[in-house]
Amino acid sequence: MTGEDIRLMASALAGILLAVLMIVKGRLHPFIGLLCGAFTVGLLAGLPLADIAKAVQKGVGDIVGGTGLVVALGLSLGAMLHLSGAAAALAQSALRLTGARAAPWATLGIAILIGLPLFFETGLVLLLPIVVAAAEAINAPDGEARDAAKLRLIMPALAGLGVVHALVPPHPGPLLAVEALGANLGRTMLYGILVAIPTAIIAGPVLARIVTPGVRLAPPVLGDHRLDIAVPGRGAALFIVLLPVLLIATGELGQLSQALKGAAWLVAASNPVIALLVTNLLALPLLFGRRLREAKIQDAVWHETMGAAGAILLAIGAGGALKQVLVSAGLSDLLARLVTMYAISPLLLGWLVAVGIRLAAGSATVATITAVGIMPGVVAGSGVSPELVVLAIGAGSVFFSHVNDPGFWLVKSYVGTSTADTFKTWSMLETVISVVGLALVMVLSHFV
Repeated sequence: MTGEDIRLMASALAGILLAVLMIVKGRLHPFIGLLCGAFTVGLLAGLPLADIAKAVQKGVGDIVGGTGLVVALGLSLGAMLHLSGAAAALAQSALRLTGARAAPWATLGIAILIGLPLFFETGLVLLLPIVVAAAEAINAPDGEARDAAKLRLIMPALAGLGVVHALVPPHPGPLLAVEALGANLGRTMLYGILVAIPTAIIAGPVLARIVTPGVRLAPPVLGDHRLDIAVPGRGAALFIVLLPVLLIATGELGQLSQALKGAAWLVAASNPVIALLVTNLLALPLLFGRRLREAKIQDAVWHETMGAAGAILLAIGAGGALKQVLVSAGLSDLLARLVTMYAISPLLLGWLVAVGIRLAAGSATVATITAVGIMPGVVAGSGVSPELVVLAIGAGSVFFSHVNDPGFWLVKSYVGTSTADTFKTWSMLETVISVVGLALVMVLSHFV
């Protein structure tokens, strides 16, 4: 490493550490802490102040314009499900069907199914309001024990979404890697499921029992009050929850056919913003009936949505700013270059490249795209299974979510954990998915 490389690494660590200290110790809002961290990284790395400001603006714009729209539309849908009583009705039905003891396993399975065609943020904003409602319905003592019981239901849902995000096509990240590395889609799906199921069990129900004691929860972003209206039918509520999943899945799977690839209606259906907007428009009459035009109904829905969206969008936008400054300073390129300098297993190499980019950029999708970009030659020269390389990169792409990952702040806001407890629960969960996923891919490599 050159002196410039060392300076860049030290700048990144200093900026991230400053952001964490300002948020955890200084009790400042993540929006301020992350922006200060972003400018600190850029200044210490030697970037001109004007370039740092442009990178910050680009990072915020990219996140708010992409993930931010999904979050806002998901929050409005969650507010409708909550205020109408539909989320609580679905949660109570699920608990009656499974029982409290089996509920964590049920949420794990549901999250895996719902998360398959969706970006992580989309699946999170669709599923978590219902899971949180189910957690609220659990009979447990007040205080710490009740919070731990809630988390033992919520964490399996997060694990289910996390493993498909990393490991199972047709999820967009793994699907991109399949195409870039020339892997077989069917075999990648089969291997991905073999790795994902035990990984999700370990990172979800098992890990939750270890890390949840002592964690306290703040009130969720969606308030406790409901409107005085008739609760909609469970069929209508279930249709609203599943509609965006079905639209996106239809769009993604339909384009696997050469005859339909690129069809305008499939491209539109697979866009999460369009799918969620359509669902929002249908949810209003289905959940509120003729009362949807009442000012009280509209005010309640949008007041609750905007109150939650403001804090979340500011936090994830500032996380995007920190990510973009790190990328603009060259940290992603540096980590990728360092990892490729050493002769190691192609599977471990792909994982390490993805881990480095994930830590630097905060985005699992960016980590996947970057790692895939430098791996085709390695795959061709080594003869290793491209399907397993896809899975190793996917596992590395979710390693240790931290303050530059918008998903970190999204989970924190929805679940109600403190910043420190979000590291203890969510960051640990993602790390377990990454490490266990790699270990199982390594084991699988001896048989395929």
